[in-house]
Amino acid sequence: MAITLTTRAAEKIRSVFDKQHMPEGSCLRVGVKGGGCSGFTYTLDVTDKPAEDDELFTSHEVNVVCDPKSYLYLNGTEVDYSDDLLKGGFVFNNPNAKKGCNCGASFST
Repeated sequence: MAITLTTRAAEKIRSVFDKQHMPEGSCLRVGVKGGGCSGFTYTLDVTDKPAEDDELFTSHEVNVVCDPKSYLYLNGTEVDYSDDLLKGGFVFNNPNAKKGCNCGASFST
């Protein structure tokens, strides 16, 4: 499976790329790290090119990369974007998460 973006998330990422003057072919890096109230925390970053061992996907014309260890936890995840006043920002719809925190920033498997 892949890591995908909703149309809203892809539009937001393209806007970030434009504001940061990222070169053509830049990527959204999606990952996880230990921490947060549920065990793992989602991470997002931008990069001008993927690492050699990254998983690479294209979703709504945005390149999405993920390191192999994070991909074990993020396979099948959809990243959305919300303008909600209290819980606005990027939202991860992760089918591998068995439990998450109320803020949506961390999860456990």
